[in-house]
Amino acid sequence: MEVVMHEASTVNDENNSSESGVKYNGGSVEKPVILPQYEGTERSTFTKLEQTIDIQFENICYTASLGFRKGTKQILHDINGRFPPGQLIAIMGPSGAGKSTLLDILSGYRIRRVSGTVRTNGVPRNLKTFRKSSCYIQQDDRLQPLLTTSENMQIAADLKLPPEINKTEKNKTINEILKLLSLDKTARTKASGLSGGQRKRLSIALELVNNPTVMFLDEPTTGLDSSSCSQCIKLLKDLTLEGRTIVCTIHQPSASLFQLFDQVYVLAAGRCLYQGSTKNLVPFLEDVKHPCPAYHNPADFVIEIACEEYGSEVIDEMVKAADNGKSLTYFNKDVYPALNRYLGGNATTEENQEDLNDETGLQATSSMNQLKVLLRRGYIKTKRDQTLTYMRLGVNAIVGLMLGTLYWGAGNDGTKVLDNYNLLFSILMHHMMSTMMLTILTFPNEMSILIKEHFNRWYSLKMYYLSVTLIDIPISVVCCFIFSVIIYYTTGQPLEEDRFTMFFIISMLVVFVAQSFGLMVGAVFNVINGTFLGPTLSVPMMMFAGFGVTLNDLPPYLYWGSYISYLRYGLEGIVDAIYGMDRPTIYCPEDQYCHYKYPKKFLQDVAMKAGQFGNDVIALLITLFFLRIVAYVLLRYKLMAVR
Repeated sequence: MEVVMHEASTVNDENNSSESGVKYNGGSVEKPVILPQYEGTERSTFTKLEQTIDIQFENICYTASLGFRKGTKQILHDINGRFPPGQLIAIMGPSGAGKSTLLDILSGYRIRRVSGTVRTNGVPRNLKTFRKSSCYIQQDDRLQPLLTTSENMQIAADLKLPPEINKTEKNKTINEILKLLSLDKTARTKASGLSGGQRKRLSIALELVNNPTVMFLDEPTTGLDSSSCSQCIKLLKDLTLEGRTIVCTIHQPSASLFQLFDQVYVLAAGRCLYQGSTKNLVPFLEDVKHPCPAYHNPADFVIEIACEEYGSEVIDEMVKAADNGKSLTYFNKDVYPALNRYLGGNATTEENQEDLNDETGLQATSSMNQLKVLLRRGYIKTKRDQTLTYMRLGVNAIVGLMLGTLYWGAGNDGTKVLDNYNLLFSILMHHMMSTMMLTILTFPNEMSILIKEHFNRWYSLKMYYLSVTLIDIPISVVCCFIFSVIIYYTTGQPLEEDRFTMFFIISMLVVFVAQSFGLMVGAVFNVINGTFLGPTLSVPMMMFAGFGVTLNDLPPYLYWGSYISYLRYGLEGIVDAIYGMDRPTIYCPEDQYCHYKYPKKFLQDVAMKAGQFGNDVIALLITLFFLRIVAYVLLRYKLMAVR
């Protein structure tokens, strides 16, 4: 049976080669015809490649850290390989074999603890140059869920295409890609409403905008049904016809899916068992005296071998026969001219590499254009986000009404000064917890999208961070203003414009500081850990705020904590706004005793000096800028740490 399968595969390959018209002659690629599913459409202009890229890697090793004081483990063991242009290549192997690690290294995503050499077109790879002509599509579909298919494509085009390309040309490119990937009918559908196969195709479409020469995909068939899997792989096959090098990791494909790949690279425990065409896998197994059984999928059989189901000595024999990836014996004959083109290393000279290094950045557009596009995307998301916008507005209004009802008129009643003091601290707690926790809960989801887009050169981290900072200011100001107006007037605080302005300024600064604190936590930790750490780290802020235990009662060895608590400055500033500025005697009913009808007496008992508002604002601003800078540094560290 294996002979019949092998012969059928050979016939299919020959037919596909003759129908597509792909001929490699010195590395050049003749224009292919379109696959049957795209007949009747014009060939997309975005698919015209200026140069193809041949990837060769030698003695690649990767050592992973097992954690603090747990040592290291070598994942890849001096493996070698060659991925020619115009090929759809599958990296196969059981779980833990090193498939995703190898893909990360070849794409340039993983750069630490890596040794060995990666060559492109015969010379050592310049990573900066290589990243400009390649893209990496990770396993999970990292899309903006609130944007439609068309809007996602527009944002990608505006960020990834150079400024000299006008809007008409961009729209033409977008329409061609959507039509090619059968996404034109979902152009107005939000990404959250797409099916699994459509989401996968949209992920590919976004990276096709700038016409990459090399594409890396991690498990592109994960989560898809058999029909969607076949459509996805056929699409990738079609994209190779112009000379693209497309490399995928795939766990265990069916026989029909396996035959769609041109080349397969099989890993077992970080070593190469086989490298060559899919149709030559069966002859290879026969050559190493371990033939594929009848009625058996060769892909399944080679994975069984890689899992040591037939003993570790079989793996050793196959690694030796493949020379750990150095052997090119089992490649298709029609790719040899393309391989020979780069054996002398004449395709790209060192001078050309240096010329490419002279480019200032990895991004295709200027920083100002990146900021403008990111702000436009942020506006669309804010307008449609029920949690970050509408629920946030509603919660501030509802909490303001609830607290206003509970503390009705407390601000102008001499018998309720302590109640009003509790209210002021409750206001700060609301601003701190609601803003901080919202950021901690939502930003980790944004992190996965940031990692993908930043690595694929959509924008710089500085412009992304600036856009995140700016886009949230309007909604934060509106929410804080609604809450402040409701709470201020329902609780009977002094009806003076200056006092309300001071009250609002302190509230806004606490909101921004808490948001920065949440961003700092959310940039490093996932939702679960962040949800625990955020409130936990906020407890010292409350301890040293001067509420409950006054600042005068703090032990000398703990007094330093009051200087780093932004709630201390917030409470001091908001109390000064309500009871400072030589406020006159507070109204006291004739039949009641009002211990704090004199504001100066109250300020003295809570150990807060009047006239500190300016210092409190300065302290909050310094804290705000410090936390924003720390959050940026941590975000940058996180992006590097994952690599």
